[in-house]
Amino acid sequence: MLDEGLRASCFGQLAILCAEFGTDVPYKGGLDRGFTYGGRRVPYLNRQKGIHRAEAQDGPAALSIQTSFHSPYDDEPTDDGFRYAYRSGSPDQADNRALQAAFDLQVPIVQFVGTRPGWYRPEFPAYVVNNDPAAGFVVVAPGKMRGPLDDQEATLVDDPVERRYLVRETRVRLHQARFRGHVVHAYQSQCSVCRLKEVRLLDAAHIVGDVEQHGEPVVSNGLSLCTIHHRAYDHDLVGISPDYDVRVSSRLLEDEDGPMLELLKGFDKQPIAVPGPKVWRPDRQRLAERFKRFLERSMG
Repeated sequence: MLDEGLRASCFGQLAILCAEFGTDVPYKGGLDRGFTYGGRRVPYLNRQKGIHRAEAQDGPAALSIQTSFHSPYDDEPTDDGFRYAYRSGSPDQADNRALQAAFDLQVPIVQFVGTRPGWYRPEFPAYVVNNDPAAGFVVVAPGKMRGPLDDQEATLVDDPVERRYLVRETRVRLHQARFRGHVVHAYQSQCSVCRLKEVRLLDAAHIVGDVEQHGEPVVSNGLSLCTIHHRAYDHDLVGISPDYDVRVSSRLLEDEDGPMLELLKGFDKQPIAVPGPKVWRPDRQRLAERFKRFLERSMG
């Protein structure tokens, strides 16, 4: 298969980047390094065009595709994968031919999904499993790495049940990553309670859970919280009032368990940090709904 070694090198070095930075990798200082193959530096992706076939390749198929952070939350999902649109214009232009070739040859690619400005979540291996030139889109599905840890190979998942499971799993993972990216970005990459600015320790907490009514994945239904405050919020040990004040449960306020707990108790009745644009600020109705539960469980 043409470019088999190049793709294997891409996946291997991308896995090292993921080990270095986590599931989300920055472009600057990370992906912009490219990977090395045959003594050459090869770019992982093309941020301007979306569909990327590297000059170092011998074969015609795309190496990667990318979805910008500023695009809608997800490429449209289907049971078998995610729809990815052709580059606008003629279906026969070079980028679209590279996407079509990835389908014709059934070679593995990388799907880069922007999770916040300048950061991407690489999903690999992925395969183009359907191609509709008339409608101007392909369907991309997750594959799997199989074999010994030191010699794994990318493989297409043929079993429809397993493929649909992987699609659902990937969809949830990407949904959570993009929701986090939008919320943390809106809060200027800081915890709304303690103002911690270490991005790797920040989460996006749902005010109303995504499986509940009014639990849409919008910034106004989210709070940027550090890991500790997120866990405390999920367990109703910390609440946020509709007036944007922190409340600490009576259980914790009455406890004495060292300096870390004292620090947590110190945020009681303090205001949270909120985004500047009003449309991003926590929805007061959702906060009231969640705060009522907090009071029932933790202040009684």
